[in-house]
Amino acid sequence: MVEAYCVKCNAKKKIKKPKSVILKTGRLATAGVCPTCGTKLYRMGSLETASV
Repeated sequence: MVEAYCVKCNAKKKIKKPKSVILKTGRLATAGVCPTCGTKLYRMGSLETASV
């Protein structure tokens, strides 16, 4: 699973429903939601390049 920092929970959380997205700058990122509070989470890099 891919982890990202949640600003509301102030902790690293596993991304729920992760998907690869392309940002406005053209960079790849992984987007999803926090399983605890539902805040949007982003982590730079695609799902394929993320470490498991």
